[in-house]
Amino acid sequence: MKHQYLKDFLDSKVVEYNHPRFIETDPIQVPHTFKIKEDIEIAGFLTASIAWGNRKSIIHNAYRMMQLLDRAPYDFIMNHKEDDLERLLPFVHRTFNGDDFIQFIKSLQHIYTN
Repeated sequence: MKHQYLKDFLDSKVVEYNHPRFIETDPIQVPHTFKIKEDIEIAGFLTASIAWGNRKSIIHNAYRMMQLLDRAPYDFIMNHKEDDLERLLPFVHRTFNGDDFIQFIKSLQHIYTN
């Protein structure tokens, strides 16, 4: 692929996607609902982790994840009790399940703590 062709192609994608209207129909809207840096990071990471398949389904399930984390993902990750994790078990998005979700929460807690 020629360099100029690739540049033109990528520039056209910037024009197509680099505007606020794109957020309205994309899973990136989920982290945009938060103000705290860590909440944004976690919402973005978890949303990206389930970002395969139908966009509407991804968005719906990403918001479900945030609800399960009390709409405060960083606080939940840092302060949850073991019992709090049980409510995550029924969560499923395609091949991502509640056990995966719990492991992500525990891993993120380890990362943010260390």
